Amino acid sequence: MPAPRWIANANRVGLNRITKFIAPWAPGWAVVIHRGRKSGRIFRTPLWAFRREGGYVIALTYGPESDWVRNVLAAGGCRLEARRRCYEVDTPRVYRDESASDMPPFIRFMLRTVIKAPDFLSVEVVRELC
Repeated sequence: MPAPRWIANANRVGLNRITKFIAPWAPGWAVVIHRGRKSGRIFRTPLWAFRREGGYVIALTYGPESDWVRNVLAAGGCRLEARRRCYEVDTPRVYRDESASDMPPFIRFMLRTVIKAPDFLSVEVVRELC
């Protein structure tokens, strides 16, 4: 079971305001830039993301029903800022991996035992933008 929605809401108001400045350059972090399905607004969501062959794997700590995940799936992709680079990504795919095998050991431990979030989003890098 992923982290409860009330934590997601609290993070949106508090922690995300800080991590959105750290996530574009910190190892293991990224910012997903996506457009709202209904509002059309641009959103910047900081999260755990790791480079893997041809793309990125993103931990869905609040589950696959999160608005940002639904926005990315509906659009068929998004922009991603990671390690001071910007990418256009597409082919979003949600999958479940109870062992969190694509994650580094500490993140794997957090996802499996503390947060209990077995869902992930993989995206493929189309091109580097900056």
